[in-house]
Parts: sequence; C-alpha cells; structure tokens
Amino acid sequence: MAEEFPCNSRIMELLQNKSAIKQKVYRETMSVFERLQLQLTGVSDSLEGEICKVDDHVKLEYRHKSKYEAEIQFSGDVLLFHMHTNVFTFEKEHQIWKMSYIKEDKRRAYFGMINIYNFLADSFRFNRVNDVGVLLGRIFINHEGHFFIEGKRQLGFLYNQLDQGAITDEHLKKIIDTAIIYALEYDLTAPPLEEVLLASVGQVQKLSNEILLKTSKNLGFKFHTRMEKEE
Repeated sequence: MAEEFPCNSRIMELLQNKSAIKQKVYRETMSVFERLQLQLTGVSDSLEGEICKVDDHVKLEYRHKSKYEAEIQFSGDVLLFHMHTNVFTFEKEHQIWKMSYIKEDKRRAYFGMINIYNFLADSFRFNRVNDVGVLLGRIFINHEGHFFIEGKRQLGFLYNQLDQGAITDEHLKKIIDTAIIYALEYDLTAPPLEEVLLASVGQVQKLSNEILLKTSKNLGFKFHTRMEKEE
C-alpha cells in the first residue's frame, strides 16, 4: 500500500488564497474581453454606416484576431486590443494599496489586463516589421469586475476609481470611443531632417518590400515615458 503524504498547510493556503482567486480573475477578464469585442463590432458597424454616407473611401473595419486579440481599423489607424493571459498585482508603493477597498480584502489587488495599442494601418498593410505602436492604455480588472485604467490623456483619468463598481458595457463603449478619438487627433508628423539624412544601401534596396526606417505618428511612436515628457 502506498504511503500517504500529508498536505503541506502553507501550500494549501497559497493555492486557496492565490491560485484560486487568480483563476477567478482570469475568467472575469475573459468575460469582459468578450463583451469588449461585441462593443467593438457595434462601434465599427455604426461608424461605417455613417461614414459611408460621407466618403466611401474611408475604411472602417473590425477584425477578430484570436481569443485574446481584436482590432478595429479606421482611416490610417489601427487600435489593437490585447488581453494578457497572466494575472498581475502591483508594487507596494502603488496607490491602490492606500485604498480602503483593497485594505478590506487584499485579494482584490489581483488583476487581469487588457492593453490598447495604436498602430499605423500601413505598418500591417506593407509588413513594415520595424514600425512600432504606442500603448494608449491598460485596463485592469479584478475578480469582482471592478476596474481602473492607466493611460494617456483622457484614458488616464477617465476611469481611475477602482472602488466605484464593476465594468459595464457603457464603460467599454466609452473606452473605445475615447481611444479612437485620441488616435484620430494624434497626427502623423515628419521626423526632423537631421535624423533621417543617412540611409544604408541595404535599406534603400529593400524599400519596395519593407521600409526599414521606422515610421510612426511621432518618429517611431516613442516610448510612453518619453512621449509624456514631450507633451
């Protein structure tokens, strides 16, 4: 008869208090992302119907990429919504730890994450693999469906009160609209001449297949921290 091994109480405690809650966070985030995709479909259909009355050359399209990825293209921009499959918490210095909502139950500080990226549509169209996008915002969702957003401009202060309730379809619609407005208002600008004076023979030879000089709305969609300083 095989010898029975007693369960380690600490391991059981961690499985119950962490692993189980993380699974619940994942399921809640997955549910929110599925609802987000429905909102993206609705936004795309409504905008396409209206813009076609004005200019049928303006392309507007929703694309389901995978279980964890969806995108909407409008004019020369693409918004990519990506759900991370892992669950996160924050460093002890983060402001969420000061909230009574979190102090009451620290399990509320585990979050799923949905990223919102802005790319140039031509980066995908012409397979310009050196082009980069900008992270407009990150939606964090806990196991109770409560959420907040870290992001640029309007997205940064649109929803930042974690204790104000669960995320609704109305919230998701507002997030999508705000991200689209930001992308449309943030125009493509030419880099300074001094920064693009030189190009290698190899770069020029491959221009027909791939533009190796990075393209973006502001010289390569600079990293978030650098953009914040310049704005």
